[in-house]
Amino acid sequence: MSKRCQLSGAGPTTGNNVSHSNRHTRRRWLPNLKKKRIYIPEEDRWVTMRITAASIKTLTKRSSAKA
Repeated sequence: MSKRCQLSGAGPTTGNNVSHSNRHTRRRWLPNLKKKRIYIPEEDRWVTMRITAASIKTLTKRSSAKA
């Protein structure tokens, strides 16, 4: 399974490790993926998704703003 957020589409970011001697080697930063069950009232069902922690915070923020 790919390391990509199913909601926002965020994936791994690439860059360099930089040592004290300034040598550059390639590295990856992986997204902070979590499994989360989300209720969809239109379909009256729960869906399990792999989404980032930032997306979970945004969902919580928007759902509390509606209520």
